[in-house]
Amino acid sequence: MTPNLFLIAGAVLSAIAALLHIGVIFGGPSWYRFFGAGERMAASAEAGHLYPVAVTLVIAGMLGVWAAYALAGVGVLQPLPLQALVLPAITAVYLLRGLVAVAMWLFDRRRLSAFWVWSSLVCFVYGVVHLVGLVQVWDTL
Repeated sequence: MTPNLFLIAGAVLSAIAALLHIGVIFGGPSWYRFFGAGERMAASAEAGHLYPVAVTLVIAGMLGVWAAYALAGVGVLQPLPLQALVLPAITAVYLLRGLVAVAMWLFDRRRLSAFWVWSSLVCFVYGVVHLVGLVQVWDTL
């Protein structure tokens, strides 16, 4: 059986995103700004509030779990609970998040920024990678 390179790539991409979120915590306010978290989050981090750290840790943890589900989907890890439901849900979230910039362009162009365009593009690519991998393993889930 050939390895499912798309789901493995999806796992790696999710893990990289998780690590970047951890990096943002350690990078501080300037990293929050650079990665587009918004001035409110950056200012809150600058003031030493725990909210930005907590939110960023939750996102990093979620992305880490998503990486684990992708690896379980290809058999690198043991099967995880509700895998046949969770993997399509992860794929759908990435794809839908990828369409945010399109929705903003259609309905509220004033809020459309480089962050929304680039992050939507990245999420859409992640979603397509997951989708191709998911289709390849669907019969084994």
